[in-house]
Amino acid sequence: MSRRLPTRDEALRILAAKRTRPARRAPPPAGRALAAYLRELDGKFGQGTGALSARWREVVGPEIARRTEPVKLVKGRAGTPSSLEIRVAGPAAAIIQHQARDILARVNLFLGPDAVQKLRIVQGPLRRSEPAPPSRRRAAPLDAAQEAALAEGLSQAPDGKLKDALFALGRGVLRRGR
Repeated sequence: MSRRLPTRDEALRILAAKRTRPARRAPPPAGRALAAYLRELDGKFGQGTGALSARWREVVGPEIARRTEPVKLVKGRAGTPSSLEIRVAGPAAAIIQHQARDILARVNLFLGPDAVQKLRIVQGPLRRSEPAPPSRRRAAPLDAAQEAALAEGLSQAPDGKLKDALFALGRGVLRRGR
């Protein structure tokens, strides 16, 4: 026995009477769910490279901090020693290698006794951003007499890029002479 399909009006009436499933809610962000757990683990097992990199300059001193940055802290398993990987800018790696004992002593003073036993040095560019140099204020323009004297001195020069460059150089020299 064949069954007939409902008409458009019957289909709308059926759909209006039936309840549908509610839309699924998106899961909460993982960071929010894990924040409390990570705080508990941090309290239990100590600080990681996040705290170390935030205070790296204080821990190792300004001279070493200028040439290095901590990359990761690898906890040892089954009795193997923990190691700290640091990135060193260019040829300073040899100097840093000679200071490895001092660096380990300072890091262990910060993280706790025997937190790190080995130091792994990796050469490469530092990834942290240096603070921007202070912006230089724009120098005050020359007064009309100095500008006229400069123009008169360069009046014999042919027009072009060379004359423009000489004007700029003359302005800079006269500004510094104040």
